Amino acid sequence: MNMFLHELKAYRKSTIIWTLSLAALIVLFLSMFPAFSSDAAAFKKLLEGYPESVRKALGISIDSISSLLGFYSYVFGYVLLCGSIQAMNIGISIFSKEMREKTADFLLTKPVTRAQIVTAKLSAAIVSLLITNIIYTAAASTVAFRVSRQSFDFTVFIMISLTAFFVGFMFLTLGMLVSVLAPKIKAVLSLSLSIVFAFFIISMFGAVLGETAIRYVTPFQYYDSAYIIKHSAYEVSFIIVEIVFILAAAITSYIIYLKKDIHAV
Repeated sequence: MNMFLHELKAYRKSTIIWTLSLAALIVLFLSMFPAFSSDAAAFKKLLEGYPESVRKALGISIDSISSLLGFYSYVFGYVLLCGSIQAMNIGISIFSKEMREKTADFLLTKPVTRAQIVTAKLSAAIVSLLITNIIYTAAASTVAFRVSRQSFDFTVFIMISLTAFFVGFMFLTLGMLVSVLAPKIKAVLSLSLSIVFAFFIISMFGAVLGETAIRYVTPFQYYDSAYIIKHSAYEVSFIIVEIVFILAAAITSYIIYLKKDIHAV
């Protein structure tokens, strides 16, 4: 419990910054919706002038963009990108900060097992991610009710918002795996940005090409907002793949860390 609280405290500053940033971002985006919806016909005509490949890459659906859920699903893509960077950054920091600050061997002198260390660190990271997403969802829901002039399916709105945590969880475990595999990581944020943007670019190419196989490669394609709006459900095949990936990444990280040589300072 002491390790968990210590790790949670260590993430406190970054969690507050990321939470406020994501909340401010969605407040800014949704505050534009009333002006956009009042002149939706002209905006749709403007979008129709863009090539279809560009609209697909940007995640724009002309049929639903004038509705709150359609507009939200479009701007949510950028929120998802920022949230994924936060999750990846936390994941990579789980073990790399001990090596970077040269406290790894000191930590292992404590009367705790390596498995307990991993569990405490991972639990704190998940809680930090949960806090961010809960506050973000609350902020997004509040603003959505204020700016919407018509009723909308709040359940679908929440389902779309929850995908930020699901995708973030994948990047968190991926980051943890990278952290335990890499001998020493000096620039955590730079590495996080590189990995997340690489997956984001793959997602854009996949949307343009329309290849289903590419969707399994990048977490950004696991939860299609258009599908969620239409069916009020997630695609089961991608949920299964995500669960398998998270379990595989977490278990592999545990195994590697349990057997890894920790060099003394």
